[in-house]
Amino acid sequence: MPNLAAFHPQIVHFVIALAFVGVILRVVAFTPWFAFANVAARTLILVSTVAALLAVRSGDQAHGPVERIPGARDAVVEHEEHGEQARNVLLALAALELIAWGLAGKRPQVARGVLAGAAVVGVAALYFVYEAAERGGNLVYAYAGGVGTRSGDPDDVDRLMVAALYNGAMADRRAGRGEQAARLIDELARRRPDDPSVQLLVAESQIRDRGDARGALAQLDALPATPQAPPRVRLQIGHLRADAYLALGQRDSARLALEALRPEFAANARLTARIDSLR
Repeated sequence: MPNLAAFHPQIVHFVIALAFVGVILRVVAFTPWFAFANVAARTLILVSTVAALLAVRSGDQAHGPVERIPGARDAVVEHEEHGEQARNVLLALAALELIAWGLAGKRPQVARGVLAGAAVVGVAALYFVYEAAERGGNLVYAYAGGVGTRSGDPDDVDRLMVAALYNGAMADRRAGRGEQAARLIDELARRRPDDPSVQLLVAESQIRDRGDARGALAQLDALPATPQAPPRVRLQIGHLRADAYLALGQRDSARLALEALRPEFAANARLTARIDSLR
């Protein structure tokens, strides 16, 4: 079988969608209003089972790089185990569907009983599919098991590092560890020296984390607060400049920094409210 590791995310989403819709249709097909859904339910359940086989296979092929991330191995193993359980229950469900299909013409009452059993097994299958999906999401979002490992692209890895530095800095700031937050922002600036949004983060960090309002003003003065800069950047520069002046106790200067933005951003409610609060 070809290597399907790169397609694992797409395949598992097909399993989830097809299984849930198929089982729901199987259940409602027992009502007189939705009897027509019988064939659709069978088709979706069979296709989702095939997709589950491919999902387990592609997951086995993809797990190596993720498993080597320190601390991620147990999460990988747990996800694999739940994925295999979901596959096995879907196989049992597919077998019941095929048996009922085979009996439909000769013994319809027996076939209906088998389909009732399939509905019960299908509900159980949804539980196992959900559990496998939840652990897969945990592996991606809690252990960063997807970014940079799927493609191996250095740009993907760099974006992962940027996200880690930013989120780490925000967590340190919330916990009152200002100097640690500032160091992470400094590393982020070292990696992205030409990114205006990162330069704004540096200025913000000087105010909030290091208490260096004058340094923040110097940082902001070096930014391109020109008509060519994006409006978002010009607005953020003005707000940060006001923050720095307020940190220095210069309330009037803070208000004037914001007033300078009013002609361009007259419709900005936050700007107007902040100017009013400084009067």
